[in-house]
Amino acid sequence: MVPLASAGALFPLQFTGEFLTYAIVFFVLALVAYFVGARGIAGLSMEIARIFVIIFLVLAVLSLLL
Repeated sequence: MVPLASAGALFPLQFTGEFLTYAIVFFVLALVAYFVGARGIAGLSMEIARIFVIIFLVLAVLSLLL
């Protein structure tokens, strides 16, 4: 039986791209909010989407290098 502390060492870190999925969701939310007229929510959603895209790009580069 493998202890739980070392169970994570058996599987390498895998990059699934969930941040890109969340970025697309927040981008669509920003577009819908913009067309409805809620510019504050649209701006906030766009900022969150931008942060997720940056995180995605950083993790993508790290996964390619490692």
